[in-house]
Amino acid sequence: MFKQLRTDESGLTLIELTIVIAILGILAAFIAPRVITAIDDAKVGKARTEIANLRVSLSKFSVDVGRYPSSEEGLDALWRSPSQELTSWRGPYVEDPISVDPWGNDYQYRYPGTHYGYDYDLISYGRDGKLGGEDLDADITNWVEEQEAGAQ
Repeated sequence: MFKQLRTDESGLTLIELTIVIAILGILAAFIAPRVITAIDDAKVGKARTEIANLRVSLSKFSVDVGRYPSSEEGLDALWRSPSQELTSWRGPYVEDPISVDPWGNDYQYRYPGTHYGYDYDLISYGRDGKLGGEDLDADITNWVEEQEAGAQ
């Protein structure tokens, strides 16, 4: 009539389940920051690559047109002719238009440049979208900052 419960039935007790959840929480606490850091590092790498690609495209534009795009023409001149009168334009110079950095901020382009030895300034303000900063908030540029003597 009544079936007797077997004493060897397996299953998780509440304590065992709590221990498993605690272990998973500890693992997540160690792994999550590393994953987030890897994503941020990838964005920095992508911004550096995009600036390098834009430098090549700007050089091609300069060879064809005889000058770099003005600040007013901006990076749009790499995929759209700045004017109908510009017959030497042989673009587009980029396959996919790039105007924003990996953080969604506009790349800043200035011609003529303000840094010695560079014809133009091309900059991503980094994660914070502001001039200056350190680590992931640091600016990514087409120029190399000269380090002061003794600074490392």
